[in-house]
Amino acid sequence: MFLNFTSPMPFAVTHVLASIIPADLYRDYVTKHKKHFTLFTILVAGIAGLLPDIDIPLSLIIHKLGYQVPLLFHRGFTHTLLFGLIFLILGAILWNLKKKKWAILGVVAAFGISIHIILDLVISSGSSIMLFWPLSTRTFGMSLISEGAALNLYAAIDAILLVCWLVHEEIKHKIKDFI
Repeated sequence: MFLNFTSPMPFAVTHVLASIIPADLYRDYVTKHKKHFTLFTILVAGIAGLLPDIDIPLSLIIHKLGYQVPLLFHRGFTHTLLFGLIFLILGAILWNLKKKKWAILGVVAAFGISIHIILDLVISSGSSIMLFWPLSTRTFGMSLISEGAALNLYAAIDAILLVCWLVHEEIKHKIKDFI
């Protein structure tokens, strides 16, 4: 199937915030290496949280060009553990090469991709992903949210995440000083 948007899925903002917030909290309260774990790293976490959905524009472009690529459909290859593992392995290789800043970006990208996949696995209504491809084509999906409630709940999740993060940023970093 080319694209399937019949089932509601978490909004892009949810994927970005769900990756940025834990990465930011880790940076603020856990890591001692802020030289390597920079604000740019947090940005990469947010972008990586949206990265699995790159299949949407890519498949549209490729389809418009008259081609069809196997597994380049929504929730295909980019929604597998293998996709995140590629970035984790790249991070490990870079760490061994003493390229710590780049290695951290690889690990953070794997983290953001994992958060995206978990969100889609748990709260997307009525759809599933091939989590263990290429080892298995079995699909998984918990669909904890009904289709009827999904859109309103996804908007509420966005609002709650954004407000909580902004409150944290104000308390921790005094963001009003930058306005």
